[in-house]
Amino acid sequence: MTFSLLFKLLGSLALLIYGMKMMSEALQKLAGPQLRHVLGAMTTNRFTGILTGVFVTAAVQSSTATTVMTVSFVNAGLLTLAQAISIIMGANIGTTLTAWIMTLAMTDGGVTFSMTDLVFPAFIVAMFLIYKKKHRIVGDFIFGIAFLFLGLGTLRQTGMGMNLGENEAVLRFFASFDPNSISTTFIFLLLGGVMTMCVQSSAAVMAITMILCSSGALPIYQGIALVMGENIGTTVTSNIAAATASTQARRAAFAHMFFNLFGVAWILLIFHPFIDTVCGLVGYDVKMTKEVAGQAAFMANAAKLSIVLAAFHTCFNLANTFILVWFVPQVERIVCMVIRPKASGAEDTVHLKFIEGGLMATPEIAVLQAQKEVTLFAERMQQMFGIVRGLAEESNDKMFRRMFERIEQAEKMSDNMELEIATYLEQVSNDRLSDETKSKIRSMLRQVSELESIGDACFGIARALQRGHENREKFTEEQHKHLDEMMSLVNESIVQMIVVVSGRRENATVDVSMEIEDEINAMRDRLKAQNLEDVNSHKYSYALGTLYVDIVNYLEKLGDYVINVVEARLGRGTLRVEGLVVDVERKIVMTDGRIVNLTRTEFDLLCLLLERRGEVLSREELMDVGWNDVAVGEQVDVHLASLRKKLGAYGSRIVNRQGFGYCFE
Repeated sequence: MTFSLLFKLLGSLALLIYGMKMMSEALQKLAGPQLRHVLGAMTTNRFTGILTGVFVTAAVQSSTATTVMTVSFVNAGLLTLAQAISIIMGANIGTTLTAWIMTLAMTDGGVTFSMTDLVFPAFIVAMFLIYKKKHRIVGDFIFGIAFLFLGLGTLRQTGMGMNLGENEAVLRFFASFDPNSISTTFIFLLLGGVMTMCVQSSAAVMAITMILCSSGALPIYQGIALVMGENIGTTVTSNIAAATASTQARRAAFAHMFFNLFGVAWILLIFHPFIDTVCGLVGYDVKMTKEVAGQAAFMANAAKLSIVLAAFHTCFNLANTFILVWFVPQVERIVCMVIRPKASGAEDTVHLKFIEGGLMATPEIAVLQAQKEVTLFAERMQQMFGIVRGLAEESNDKMFRRMFERIEQAEKMSDNMELEIATYLEQVSNDRLSDETKSKIRSMLRQVSELESIGDACFGIARALQRGHENREKFTEEQHKHLDEMMSLVNESIVQMIVVVSGRRENATVDVSMEIEDEINAMRDRLKAQNLEDVNSHKYSYALGTLYVDIVNYLEKLGDYVINVVEARLGRGTLRVEGLVVDVERKIVMTDGRIVNLTRTEFDLLCLLLERRGEVLSREELMDVGWNDVAVGEQVDVHLASLRKKLGAYGSRIVNRQGFGYCFE
C-alpha cells in the first residue's frame, strides 16, 4: 500500500466521521426542542419507549446522541430507569438506518448513477444557505450529508483502487483465520470493539468493514464479527459520559452495554445459521469461491456483502429487542445489582443536582438540564425566604443565631449556584447552537443572575433583622402585622415565579405576577408614608423606623427581582434597573419616567447589556445581536457612545473595559 492510498483512506474516513457529526448536530438543532418533548412524553410503556428511541435516533442519525440524551434525562429525574432501557432498545434499531445509508452510497445498484454525483451540487446549495440566518442550520445539514457521501464515495473508490480482493498478502492474512473457529470470531469481535472505541465512530468501522467485504478480501463471517464488536464498542461513549453522573444515570448507560452484550452472547450460539439465513434473504451465496465461479461472478456476489452487513445489523437488533422487551423489569434488576449506589452522602456534596460535566455531549439537551437546575435554584430561594420569615418572628438568642447562620450559608450557596450554572451555560454556548437555543441560554443567564439577587435581598433582610436584634429594637404590633402582610405578598410572588419557571413557557403568563408586584409596590408606598407619620408622632424611635423602612425596601426589591425572573423566563416584559425601564414588547425605554428615543440597534444593544448585567461582553458578542449584516468594532463604539448620551445619568453605567468589551454595571 502506497502512502498516497493510505492518506486517501484516512482522509476519506475523516470526511465520513466529520460528515456524520455535522449532519447529526444540525438535525439536533432543527429538531432539538421537539425531540426533548418526545423523549419526555412518549414513554408511557416499554413499546412506546422503543418507538421513541427508533424515531429520535433515525432523526438525529446518532444512537450515541440518543443514549446520552436518555442518560441526561435519567440524571435529571425526567425518566425512570425502565423507560430509559426501552428507549435505548429503540435507539439500537434506529441506528441501523445509518448502515443502509452507507449501503446506498457504496453500491451502484445496477445503474450508472451514483449518490456521489449529487455531492458537489449539494455543496453549492449549502454554501448559499449557510449565509442566510434563517436557513443556516439546513445548510449545515446539507454540508454534513454531502461530506458523508463524499467520504463514503472516496472510501469506496480507494478500496477498489487498492484491489484488496487480488492482493495476495491481504488474502493470505484473512485466510490464516479459520472461519469455522470460535476463536476467530472472538478475535474479530474484539478487534471491532477496539477500533470503535479508538475512532469513537461505529459508522467509520462499519464503512471499513463494508469496503473489506465487498472487495472480496474479508470473509462474511469475520466481517459480521467486526460489526458485532462495533455494537459493543459504541456503548463505551455513553458509559464514559455517565462516569461522573448519578447512580441512575450510570445504570442507564450500563443498560445500553448490557443490551448489546446479551445480544452478542446469544447470537454466538447460532452464529453461522443466523448469518446463512440473512445471506439467503439478500441472495448472497456463502459457499461461492473465486476458483469455481470465476473472477466476475465472485466479485458480483461479493458486491452484495454491504447489503448483507446492513441486513444483519437490522435483523440482529430487531431480534435482540424482541427477546429483551418482555424482560425490562429483570434487566433493570440486573443493572441495579451491578451498579451500586455511591457511598452515603457522596452524591449530595455538590450544589447542582441535574448538571453533570460529563453529560454535556449534546448541547441542545444540556439546555433542558440547565433549566431544571434553574427551577431548583428558584425553589431553594423560596426555602431561604421561608427561613427569613421565621427569623423575623424569632426572639430566642440561640435560635436566632442558628437561623441567621442558615441564611448566611444559603446566600453563599446561591452565589455558588449562580457561578456554576452560568459557567455550564457558557460551556454549552461555545458550541454552534440554533437561534432558539441561544435565546434560551441568554434567558437562563438572566434568570440565575436575578435569582442570586433574590438571595442577596433575603440576606439583606436577615442582616437588618440581626441589627435590630443586637440593638434590642422591637417592632410594634402594627409593624409586625404589616411586615407579615408584605412578606406574604412576596412569598406569593415567589410561588408564582416557580410555577412559571418550572412550566412550559407557552402556557405561562406574566399577568398574575404583575398584579402581585403592583400590590407590593402600593404597600411599600403606603407603609413608608405611614412610617413617616408614626415617627413624627413619636410612636417609636427614628432608629426603629429606619430599620423598618430598610426591610420594606428590601422586600420591594425582592419583588422586583422575582418579576425579572418571570419576564426572563417568558422572554418578554420589561427590564428594570432603578429608574431605567425597558419595555421589551413595546420597545419603549424610559429613564425616571421620561421616554427616550433609541434606534433599533441602540435598543437591541441596551437589552443585551441589561440581560447580561455585570458581565463584560466583547464587541463580537454585541455585533452578533446588534447587526444582521457585516459590522466592525468601531460601529459598536459609535452606537454605544450615542446610547450613553441618550440615557443621561444611566449612560455612565455602560463601562468600557479596555481590551475586553463593555458591561452595564
